[in-house]
Amino acid sequence: MCFSAGASFAGGAVITAVGIATLSKVRKPQQKMFASIPLVFGVQQISEGFVWIALQNPGNDLMLKISSYIFLVAAVVVWPAMIPLAVLRMEKPGWRRKALKAFLVAGIVTSLYYGSGLLMHRVEPMIREHHIYYENDYPVLFRLPAFILYLVATLLPLYFSSVRKMYLFGILVTLSCLVTGIFYREYLTSVWCFFAAFISMVIWWIIARSAGSSPQSD
Repeated sequence: MCFSAGASFAGGAVITAVGIATLSKVRKPQQKMFASIPLVFGVQQISEGFVWIALQNPGNDLMLKISSYIFLVAAVVVWPAMIPLAVLRMEKPGWRRKALKAFLVAGIVTSLYYGSGLLMHRVEPMIREHHIYYENDYPVLFRLPAFILYLVATLLPLYFSSVRKMYLFGILVTLSCLVTGIFYREYLTSVWCFFAAFISMVIWWIIARSAGSSPQSD
């Protein structure tokens, strides 16, 4: 599988359009954050398109720095906190909210860790085998625990939500993570975000189904 600036721009444009359409389906204020996820993914993919251009045309250092940080901030700072918070906002009182609050705490901790890492450590994007690899010098000791916490914050809320069909979104995102981890492990940040961006179009369907009804609890 090959990725490129064109793929990022085209994908970003499509997903952004879906994000706008998804927001137009919102009927309840608490759905807005969740509905905006495809739109954020769209912007993220467009930003990586500029990363491709900057890497393929040496001398565009400012473009490379700005676009890579926009992409990475979305990937490792925004998502760990935004996903559990967006799901939590749609959940009615009950045991699920308590679990989602715990996932939100995990997400905030993850966001703070990766955010501070972006400020204090070197991150250098480069093209390898038709993919973008984000090389960094984060402490090796914390890489696995941080990644596990990232998965907890971004995946588990989708299974604990009582919103109809939310678990299907969780299954698709989880499968995309597994496929990326098996076949594109070194490029996980870039490739998984690419897959997850397209999968986020399922959110349009979830919002469309739930716009006129309340979350269902067991």
